[in-house]
Amino acid sequence: MLLLLSLLQSRRDWPGQLLAERLEVAPRTVRRDVERLRTMGYRIRAVKGPDGGYRLDAGAELPPLLFDDDQALALAVALQSAAANGIDGTSGTGGLSEAAVRALTTVRQVLPTRLRHRLDAIRFSALQPASGPTPPVSPDVLITLSTAIRAREILRFDYASLATAPAGASRAADSYPPAPRRVEPHHLVTANGRWYLVAWSLDRADWRLYRADRITPRIPTGPRFTPRDVPGGDVHAFVSARFKGSDARDEWPCTGTVVLHLPATAVTPFAGDGTVTPEGPDRTRYTAGAWSWTALAASLGRFDAPLDVLDPPELAAAFSTLSDRYAAAAGSPPG
Repeated sequence: MLLLLSLLQSRRDWPGQLLAERLEVAPRTVRRDVERLRTMGYRIRAVKGPDGGYRLDAGAELPPLLFDDDQALALAVALQSAAANGIDGTSGTGGLSEAAVRALTTVRQVLPTRLRHRLDAIRFSALQPASGPTPPVSPDVLITLSTAIRAREILRFDYASLATAPAGASRAADSYPPAPRRVEPHHLVTANGRWYLVAWSLDRADWRLYRADRITPRIPTGPRFTPRDVPGGDVHAFVSARFKGSDARDEWPCTGTVVLHLPATAVTPFAGDGTVTPEGPDRTRYTAGAWSWTALAASLGRFDAPLDVLDPPELAAAFSTLSDRYAAAAGSPPG
């Protein structure tokens, strides 16, 4: 009956005869087990047609679910990430963050011992949640990284990165021939749906961020090492600063202020991490940052409105640079 439930969850419609063949039972046994599942709360509808069959529909209440090992582990890690992100909700007393903690406790209690050990081996910090498609990461890779962090053992791995791309290769390619790395692993972090290893590179003698989906660990690990302090002492601030192109503080290396000829209500929804200050009914002071002055100037174009640069002069110069580039592009022949 559990195998029948697993099959019904894997596709939309199942012909009755095909289910019987997959389960190696008679069609009568399939009908009997379907009735048992219905009494347990599963909404299984009979599908009309030449072969007949069954479909598992959504119900008014959540019935017991069946997961394979990787699905159960992925669910537990997702709940742990949601709890760590501190997601708030409008229903209940504690929001979705508290609900995620309770759900994680429930899931962990029913996990088989082998899966509970694998889950406990994955220790990580969560930054911002995912906002789009995310690359897949093997649970075994996450477990290997977490284990090396806890054991304080030097990690060796192959790393596929844009830096190893051959001359003339597309920058949009997701991976290239791997290059070997030797690092002291310190933290595993998930941010915007991607997993990152925060490590001290023994080859570069500096801190580095490595995407876990591009890591292929080498076995065995190396000798133990003495942990170092992440710059600033806060791994969240350090990773956030690296995402902004800064090696020191959690702030953009280039920050400027403009006055947009728009009301604040039109600017706020698109302000991101910038600061919005109303200057009048149709004027708004806006302070924002980027990894370069040209990038900042280009990003301000998304407001599609006249603007005045207040400071610094580098931002005004960046607009001049963009003006020349766009004028040249506008004059280019089609194709």
